[in-house]
Amino acid sequence: MEQTTLTTKISSNQIELIDFRINEEIDGQIYEGIYGINVAKVQEIIQMRETFELPASPDYIIGVFDLRGIVIPLIDLAAWLNIKHREFKIPIEKKRIIIAEFNNLKIGFLVHEAKLIRRISWDNVQAAHFSSNSHNLERGKITGTTRIEDGKTLLILDLEGIVDDLDFYGNTHDKKELGQITHKFSGNVLIVDDSTVARSLLKKNLKKMGFVVLEAHDGSMAIQMLNDFYGQYNDDIVSHIRFIISDIEMPKMDGFHFAEYVKNDKRFQAIPLIFNSSICDKFSKQKSRDIGVDAYLVKFDAQVFYEEIVKILE
Repeated sequence: MEQTTLTTKISSNQIELIDFRINEEIDGQIYEGIYGINVAKVQEIIQMRETFELPASPDYIIGVFDLRGIVIPLIDLAAWLNIKHREFKIPIEKKRIIIAEFNNLKIGFLVHEAKLIRRISWDNVQAAHFSSNSHNLERGKITGTTRIEDGKTLLILDLEGIVDDLDFYGNTHDKKELGQITHKFSGNVLIVDDSTVARSLLKKNLKKMGFVVLEAHDGSMAIQMLNDFYGQYNDDIVSHIRFIISDIEMPKMDGFHFAEYVKNDKRFQAIPLIFNSSICDKFSKQKSRDIGVDAYLVKFDAQVFYEEIVKILE
């Protein structure tokens, strides 16, 4: 098949993943690594094509290529993951480029083979934990794991790490911290995100605005915290939690499922809820509006984040 165009439907507390493979050589043996990317971030899958080199770029950037008039950088995922695979050849007819869009950026990812689409419950996704000898997979490049058939493990990639590594779209790091602010706030804010890096970034900016920051690693933990707060403050909870800011992709309970719970519970529905996600497709934004989410922000522009909070709270 020359090209595959993807559409997706997000079910409650489920994720759809593109299952793709990257082969690895360990002690002279070839092993097939099983990886996944959220379908919501994938636009299409195409065959390998001609690329043009980018001078002075890291070795995991193969170059750029033209896709219907758009110049797209091509990332060798095996090289980015520090996987040894150059000692053997992958048949060119199996290689695929996954065209992904996230954080308002479009990037191509070279993989050794694209297999299928899997629908998996977030209940079955675990946060990634690796030992020190986990075949050079660096902390932060894998965001979660899940079991598939025959007891095999599928690793879910944290694609945003590539953007942080490269910054080839220019000044993305400069946008992550607030400059001067004109409004100063107070009160508690609940952050719901499984990424330590994302929570740290949000916390730094929220504290600069004057907020006290509470943290939850996923939707189920956040619900427990909200219930505890209600037991302490009852109907005055809205005065003690100014707003909630949540990621969408999280193990155990995703952001959509969490938001539906909050917006359908009379105790919590008056608390403003903001999505802060790398997913930038129209379906996810419409889904959030249907649930009643107060704002949908694409990670991460500190100034846009600040202006949205000012608009919601004042």
